[in-house]
Amino acid sequence: MQFFTTQNLEIQIVTLTASFVLCSLLGVERHFHQKNAGVKTHVLVGMGACIFTLISAYGFAPVLGADVHLDPSRIAAQIVSGIGFLGAGVIFVNNDSVRGLTTAATIWLSAAIGMACGASMIPLAMFALLLHYILVFIIGPLANHVPDTAHNKRTVVEYEAGRGVMRHIMMKASDLGFKATVTKSSPIQTEDGKGMRVVMKFEGAKPYLELDTALSALDGVLAVETVSRERLE
Repeated sequence: MQFFTTQNLEIQIVTLTASFVLCSLLGVERHFHQKNAGVKTHVLVGMGACIFTLISAYGFAPVLGADVHLDPSRIAAQIVSGIGFLGAGVIFVNNDSVRGLTTAATIWLSAAIGMACGASMIPLAMFALLLHYILVFIIGPLANHVPDTAHNKRTVVEYEAGRGVMRHIMMKASDLGFKATVTKSSPIQTEDGKGMRVVMKFEGAKPYLELDTALSALDGVLAVETVSRERLE
């Protein structure tokens, strides 16, 4: 069959290999930041998108004729919409805290890189990967130094469990004029036994430094740190 040629096979192997390598590098960055969707997820998404694109380009050649026309963009469009469901699976919402958006975006980018490789646009895929690394390792850290508004700040508090410390934290925040909301909590192990680590949102007119100082002075509180929401993702 004419559609299955050595030249086509070489193109398909090269593009699939390029997708494998580039998406592996994309997944390494997520693995480096200890995210749930790591190397394997990004490679599988990228390779799958690449194969779908190759199928769209070469797979239907035998049925083409005077009355049958090929629209390669149809499979590409379905990949874009389908990846949205996969990306949504790594997004977690807890009260007003949203986590996993960056990982979902990299999964989307992984599919785009795979599609670009499948379409033999490998230089574009390589440049996209380069821009991703510039964004994550250069622009991202620089953005963290931009002053945050109170809306983007969260306070991480570690305290000894079983001593009613959280009640005192809430009371102290209220006394200082802050409205407190717990967005995330997890158990930790301290030097003296069990403890808790909570991420809290405080809304109030006073400076956060005054709040941090007051909370740190409470009996049973081990550590208090105010960070940006981006650092918690």
